[in-house]
Amino acid sequence: MQRRQNELGWQSAQTLSEALPFIQRYAGRTIVIKFGGHAMGNAELTRQFANDVVLLKHLGINPVVVHGGGPQIGRMLERLSIKSEFVDGLRVSDIETVEVAEMVLSGAINKSIVAAINSAGGRAVGISGRDAGLITAKQKRADLGFAGEPESVDASVLNTLAHADGGYIPVVSPISASADHEALNVNADKAAGVIASALGAMRLLLMTDVMGVLDAEKKLITNVSIDEAQALIADEVAIGGMIPKLETAIEAIKGGVDAVVILDGRRAHGLVVELFTDHGAGTLIH
Repeated sequence: MQRRQNELGWQSAQTLSEALPFIQRYAGRTIVIKFGGHAMGNAELTRQFANDVVLLKHLGINPVVVHGGGPQIGRMLERLSIKSEFVDGLRVSDIETVEVAEMVLSGAINKSIVAAINSAGGRAVGISGRDAGLITAKQKRADLGFAGEPESVDASVLNTLAHADGGYIPVVSPISASADHEALNVNADKAAGVIASALGAMRLLLMTDVMGVLDAEKKLITNVSIDEAQALIADEVAIGGMIPKLETAIEAIKGGVDAVVILDGRRAHGLVVELFTDHGAGTLIH
């Protein structure tokens, strides 16, 4: 689990021969990638992300993309004059909010990511947690309204897509269904975590708007054990949206994922740097 502190770009960091051991390590394994934050609103970063995902598929790795869309949901709620608030980093979802969230996440955002991957030469298929019973959720807390907490995952549809002739790249919206088939707004990090556990993923990568987990002096922590991650939450060093990310990482590792990385989705080719260099990117949680 050693990671060097230097921050080389992908172009200068590795020759093909140096990258080969990393490629072999992940070949045939599943990597779940949560794509979110403001990177999704940047056409160039989305294009680079799509190219990197297609590269993984060509190298024999099985990528599954789970996306968020908090900023986009927020903008649409503002346009519709619907108030929105957060509790512990999670959006409170009344019936109007969850309807907007489904429209934005399972509609425009999902299809834009699918289109970007397909334009990069991949074969992406967009689905949501409601499709084929992928994620069944329950109401998380009464004060969060229609915010959902995953209860069970049926990953058979993802395995079918990934291993079909030629292989597809699933792109998953986190909107899920209750036992009564109502839409619930599941946090995208949580959705990625339970999917990663269900698939026995080798890595879960949470791409966000910060460089990784920061200490009390706001410096990057490159390695964190799950005990240390719990302490960061308890000591209130981790706050806001970082709390569900760390909780997701802890739960995913306990659920069988080898390791989780929280990294900056705004960094060019950060996905490739993390997987195919020895110094990685962001914070490795193990």
